[in-house]
Amino acid sequence: MQNRIALVSDDSDFFEYIIQKLMIRKNDEIFRYGFDSISDKIPLLRGAAIIINCENSEEQTIAVLKELKDFPVIVFAYNEDRKFENRAYAAGALSFITPFSEETEFRTKLAKALSISSLVEKKHQYREILVRNNIIKNDNEVFLDYENILDKELEKIKTESSNTILAAISPNEKTKFLLQPAQIEEAILKNIRKKDILMNFAPNKYFLLLFDTKFENAEKIWEKIKNSIPEKIYAGFANVSSKSRQQVVNEVLNRLHEAINCDTAALKRNSNDVCITGENFKKFRQEFNKSIEKTVIPVFYHIQQKYNGKLFNALIKLENSENEKILKISGRHSSATFKITSPGFSIINIDILYQTKNSIPPKRFSLEPNELEAGFLEDLLEQFVDEFRKEINDDNT
Repeated sequence: MQNRIALVSDDSDFFEYIIQKLMIRKNDEIFRYGFDSISDKIPLLRGAAIIINCENSEEQTIAVLKELKDFPVIVFAYNEDRKFENRAYAAGALSFITPFSEETEFRTKLAKALSISSLVEKKHQYREILVRNNIIKNDNEVFLDYENILDKELEKIKTESSNTILAAISPNEKTKFLLQPAQIEEAILKNIRKKDILMNFAPNKYFLLLFDTKFENAEKIWEKIKNSIPEKIYAGFANVSSKSRQQVVNEVLNRLHEAINCDTAALKRNSNDVCITGENFKKFRQEFNKSIEKTVIPVFYHIQQKYNGKLFNALIKLENSENEKILKISGRHSSATFKITSPGFSIINIDILYQTKNSIPPKRFSLEPNELEAGFLEDLLEQFVDEFRKEINDDNT
């Protein structure tokens, strides 16, 4: 295996001195940098262990250590200064050696640094696979496939009976254009623990799983997050307990949008809390449902009239409620459901489910509310009917 070692010093004699101690092999890579150039070279040092010569450069060493916080760094000093050594460790140094250190001690510390650099490189490679497969974002620890992540974690939570909070976080329509996603993500990631999980569920909107956390602690974490963001941002919280993914998602999105409509950073956790401007939210919900119905119901009705009685006597039924709009086809041996829901009034989900002999996989389309158009919906429904027609043709041959 190839070792990569970077040496940082403004004294060229140091390079010759330390290389003699490294026991370099033919395929090992050695890099030499001065303090002034190391900042620009950091992207090239992936998978490297680093040795910094701090003679006459203590403040520069501390500054470089802070920049190299993701690398295993050995600090080489010419005297044992406990105060500086403690500062070096606080800035991120892995270990500390001097010319008086035993040869075995030096080799042990170098071997440890090389081992860590190898693990860090594997982590980078694994991360690249996750990014390439669209599982995690390139720039931050933000998961993109929130449905599978939630399903997996909720199953674990139920088994372990751990106290977990799900938060939904978003700016409102006015401030979402003033914030870059990275600003929100970095503020959240900076204030949560490594075991907590941040997920993206729409542009500039996030789900956050806080493990082993009670509501009061979640609210404290939220205070730190929102105070780190320059524009106003909102959150809704729900206790995961034994709920299904859809139940907890609907609950937390409803809480988020109540907070946005009440213009309060986060509604309190009690389910009987009433927003002073609650009438505004009720009006918003009614208007939202009317706008969805105005698009969906005429298209559903058109498809029902077009195909009723023309699919081997399969029956097409429409169901309309505040929470969901459904077009269902029922045949002799098969059935299919086209369902539209809008959890939290923030996103529109179209779920297509077939119960047929050939086990057609279910489909989901997620849209922003302003993306739901009659033409797009009719095209989807025509494809839906066509898939079902093929099934009942098979049933009747």
